[in-house]
Amino acid sequence: MSADLTRDDVIKVAALARLRLTDAEVDLFRDQLAAVLGHADDLASLGTDKVAPTAHPFALANVLREDVIRPSVDRDIVLAAAPDAQDGRFGVPRIVGEAP
Repeated sequence: MSADLTRDDVIKVAALARLRLTDAEVDLFRDQLAAVLGHADDLASLGTDKVAPTAHPFALANVLREDVIRPSVDRDIVLAAAPDAQDGRFGVPRIVGEAP
């Protein structure tokens, strides 16, 4: 546990996060926050100068299939079953912005 972390530090962090903590919670979170900060210190001490930055630990490759046109359901049949169709498309209520 980080000896430098005080109750006042926890109270300040809680205030920044707009949290109200009881005295018991301050003590509990002091221990937990100290453990998290200790882990961050451990990670910071690792020699990573020769490690290339990555977004994912494993090499990823997209598996794509060939784009092949194939028969589908007729548009008129689908739109005939829709509750509302306008100009060859599904009609839906506007949810964002104002009508033009």
